[in-house]
Amino acid sequence: MARASSGVLWARPSKTFITTQDAALGTARSLVNPTGACAASGWLSAQAPVDFSGTTDAGAYHLPVFPAEIAAWMEAGPGKFIIDGTLGGGGHSEIFLKSGATVLGVDRDPEALAHARARLAEFGNRFSTWEGNFSQLKEIPEIQHGGRADGLLLDLGVSSRQLDSAARGFSFMREGPLDMRMGPSSPHTAAEVVNQWDEAEIVRVLFEFGEEPKARRIASAIVKQRAAKKFETTLELAACIEAAVGRHGRTHPATRAFQAIRMAVNEELESLAAALDAASSVLKPGGRLLVITFHSLEDRMVKRFLRHRSAPFIDDPGWPEPRPNPDLQFQLLARKAITPTAEETSLNPRARSAKLRVARLLDPKP
Repeated sequence: MARASSGVLWARPSKTFITTQDAALGTARSLVNPTGACAASGWLSAQAPVDFSGTTDAGAYHLPVFPAEIAAWMEAGPGKFIIDGTLGGGGHSEIFLKSGATVLGVDRDPEALAHARARLAEFGNRFSTWEGNFSQLKEIPEIQHGGRADGLLLDLGVSSRQLDSAARGFSFMREGPLDMRMGPSSPHTAAEVVNQWDEAEIVRVLFEFGEEPKARRIASAIVKQRAAKKFETTLELAACIEAAVGRHGRTHPATRAFQAIRMAVNEELESLAAALDAASSVLKPGGRLLVITFHSLEDRMVKRFLRHRSAPFIDDPGWPEPRPNPDLQFQLLARKAITPTAEETSLNPRARSAKLRVARLLDPKP
């Protein structure tokens, strides 16, 4: 039984990205934010087209986590329509396609879409893509035309290719521009955050998104250094953070700060809140919702959402008895989060923090 609450999710309202849809269903193209928030020297500012025609291995781009579990819990098959809301390298989509399902891959990263289209071309018209953030699920043309999916997958991890590409600016171990955008629709760059946001806002970002206990010290150091010279590269920022707090143990002192800034740049929690809220409008009754998280903030949000939306009754200390839950929509198929096996983490160390939660959309109330 769940407690009554004034809100299951906490996050600022998500900004809507502008899209232009092509004539064919299943394709759309996001436009760069016209307000001019992000004109950066990073990967989006004049990148040559990438040819993925020779890249057919999902692992060469990003190794998908929970491959066996995703296949089992999604129950994809012939006649099923699955939305992969975080397409990435296309590894999970390939699993669904091999089972005979039709798949729509959603991603805001043009590079990821190009890669997936090239390596999944063998599946013909059973695979299509749509460029946009998963917070925009209701804007997918198939959904707007009344279609509903048998399954929705949200994999909230950053792809290995994004992390390992210095030009993307995600890594504190490689010299690159302070970008960190997952796609051209992201409203900010990391350079804007560290060079323009006021100190109090930087403290909030580091503390809330990175759970960084030394947020005030790091923010103070950032503001002091940018007064002399604006930050331009990832290593400049990483060195500033290390000088401010020192290095203790094996974990780099910039780890939490870089995570926090990335989450702010891409509005990750806001996007997750919007996607969870949209899931019931995207799925058919009986449709499966699978969500993979990689850190506590995301998992906490997903856990609270599903716990509330799957509770038949809610209670409050001021009520004489429990009441029916007006927000009941899902049935939990796995009561607890599923974690990777030792075998998987040995093959893919980045899977060690992953958690999978699974639910099924209930039939609507008569």
